[in-house]
Parts: sequence; C-alpha cells; structure tokens
Amino acid sequence: MAGQQEPVIWLRPEQAPVGRPAERSRAEITAAAVELADREGLEAVSMRRVASALGTGAASLYRYVATRDDLLDLMIDSTASEYDLHPPSGAWQADLLALAHQARQIMRRHPWLPAMVMSRPTLGPHGIDVLEHVLDVLADHPADPARKLEAFALLNGLTALFVQNEGAAADTGAVRQAAYLRHMAAAGDHPRIAALLGAAPPGSGSHDRFDAVLARTLTGVLG
Repeated sequence: MAGQQEPVIWLRPEQAPVGRPAERSRAEITAAAVELADREGLEAVSMRRVASALGTGAASLYRYVATRDDLLDLMIDSTASEYDLHPPSGAWQADLLALAHQARQIMRRHPWLPAMVMSRPTLGPHGIDVLEHVLDVLADHPADPARKLEAFALLNGLTALFVQNEGAAADTGAVRQAAYLRHMAAAGDHPRIAALLGAAPPGSGSHDRFDAVLARTLTGVLG
C-alpha cells in the first residue's frame, strides 16, 4: 500500500526471501559496523565500508540490511547486549545507578553511541531486555507506568550527556572557553558567576557529580 511504512528491521526476515543462500548474518554485519565506528567514527560507516571489512560487495549487504538507518538501529541495539542485568536487589535507586554506571562504560567504549542515544533512541530486542529490567527494578515502586518510562529515558539521556561532556572537556575549544569564563568572572562585572566558579571551577569533579545528579533526577521523576 502506498505510503505504508516498513516495519522495524527486527520484524523483517533475516535475509531477503529471494536470492542465493545466506552467507552472512545480521549479527556479523552489525559487529563489523560497530568495530568500524569505534575505530573511525560513525561517519565512516557506510554499506561499502562495512562490506569491504567483511570481504564482500556492498550489493550483497542489502540482502540483509535494507538501508543505513537499519544498520544504525542494529548497531545501537547491539550495544545493549553488553549490560549485565542482575536480579533486582530491592533497593531501586542503587540498582538504577548501577545500571547507569554500566551504561556509562558502554558509551565510553563506543564514542559514537551517546549522540545516537540523544538523536535516535532505538529499542530492539536487547534494548527491550534493558527496559524490562528497569521495570522489574521498579515493580514495587508506586510511580505510574508513564513516570517509570520517563525514568528509563532520563537515565539513558543523562548518561549520554555526561559522557559527551567528558569528551568535550578534553577538547582544546572547551579549555579556551573555560579560560575565557574565568577571565570574565575576574573582571568583576559578573559577581554571581565569579562566586559559582570559586565554589566549583569549570571542569572540576564532573565525574563525582554523576551519581548525585542522576539520583536527584530519578527521585524527582519517580517521586
């Protein structure tokens, strides 16, 4: 039917129904794409480059993955397989913070991932497992289901922002910006900024605030 959208890739056959027998799998293609993105950045991921890494032609990949967007969805979801989902302890906040720490490490291993989490949140089979785990952790919490979903989204989004900021803090542009901010504060025209910088200089102790910011946010959303 005209205008009808294709279902998500996980609801489509593993391989096109016509053509030669399967030589590759989506898992192999996804792993090659993730390795390429980890090494060279997301902009390096194209059907041609992934096919080259697998020793085949780009045309053959389209039998398994219809578009680059499909490939990106597979890549994002594959990283969710890296979580170690322990049974809930009964302390929901501690369990969610532990999950966030795992998310932080996963995003550090895949520097392209935080931007993807922010710009195209994707839930495939592995992501669904993580969501189910969060809902299991919060099973006895009185918050309504919508707030629990908000907590899941904020956990992912805030973690992605922290990891992005960690990378930006080492950038020379960020260093110059921090120096300019200190210069303007020292000029005396912005006393509140000067007081703020005196209490917490730019870039200081950001890693120590991760738990505190996340805990406040989760508590605020869940009540």
